[in-house]
Amino acid sequence: QVQLVESGGGLVQAGGSLRLSCVASGRTFSSLTMGWFRQAPGKEGEFVAAISNDGDNTDYADSVKGRFTISRDNAKNTLYLQMNSLKHEDTDVYYCAARLGSSLYSEGGRYGYWGQGTQVTVSS
Repeated sequence: QVQLVESGGGLVQAGGSLRLSCVASGRTFSSLTMGWFRQAPGKEGEFVAAISNDGDNTDYADSVKGRFTISRDNAKNTLYLQMNSLKHEDTDVYYCAARLGSSLYSEGGRYGYWGQGTQVTVSS
């Protein structure tokens, strides 16, 4: 089992920045490919970014490329999402997700472990 706990969400003005964190436990963190997803109430979940278990490979949704950066610190069992130039449409609950292995996927169904989510609200 893998436990994931997100933090760092909050209220920010459009154009501002936030950094989300996700601490993992229960499995060797370096064996996990990690991802960030977001979902608003009543809407389908959306892929945001993913990073391979060794941090060498990343993938981003087109909507966040150039604004968001995914990274990880395997020594601290922590995943990050640096979000810059935030827009009102980035308002969502953000979830971190994990899967065993090194392959990157944008489909949420590929990830077997999920955190509880952290709310990001961007005021326009």
